[in-house]
Amino acid sequence: MNIFKRLFKIGQAETNSAIDSMEDPIKMTEQGIRDMKEDLDRSLEALAQVKALAIRAKNDQEEYQEKAEEYQKKAIIILKKGHSKELEPTEADELAKEALVQKETAEKQAGRSKEEAAKFDDNVAQLQKTIQSIKSNISNWENELKTLKARVKVSKATTNLNKQMAELDSTGTVSMLERMKEKVAQEEALAEAYSDIANASKSVDEKIDKAADTSKAKADDDLARLKEQLGLNANKDS
Repeated sequence: MNIFKRLFKIGQAETNSAIDSMEDPIKMTEQGIRDMKEDLDRSLEALAQVKALAIRAKNDQEEYQEKAEEYQKKAIIILKKGHSKELEPTEADELAKEALVQKETAEKQAGRSKEEAAKFDDNVAQLQKTIQSIKSNISNWENELKTLKARVKVSKATTNLNKQMAELDSTGTVSMLERMKEKVAQEEALAEAYSDIANASKSVDEKIDKAADTSKAKADDDLARLKEQLGLNANKDS
């Protein structure tokens, strides 16, 4: 059958290194499975027809065999009637002979029907074997197709990831990071410089404020005036 040729072609398509995309073997496998399912339908139809012929042949065999037995019985009855003078002996012999001829004809037809039934049984067995093979191939290829589709997904995902990695400008990224580090370092140095300036200015202001602090002198004056008001300075002098 052409099934195995198609399977061989599908296998070739899958392993052909010249095919860059895996979509082609997937499509070919799907088509191959569809073809096998069509062959399966045709084989099932043929099986049903051959089985019908086998059944008909067996029925014919039984029918002819029954006829042969009936003619045998009739021949015996006729001979007995001839012997008992119920029929004229010569006529009885002729009728019995004719019955035996019909018996032989029926037996030959039964034999032919038996041979035909045997041939049809062989055809049925062969068709059943073919059908089982097709079913097994369909199951195997459907499993292969699932695996192939899964491989396509993984392959596409890996390809996309590798493509993205390949398109990354590693040199540019490193350069950008270096520039960012340099800018951060510069900002940190600038902040430190402003801090030093602020601290220096604060130190000068503190020295000036300390030197210009008159709060103690004012406190001394206020104390002297208070003592004077209280007359404590005079009592001390006296």
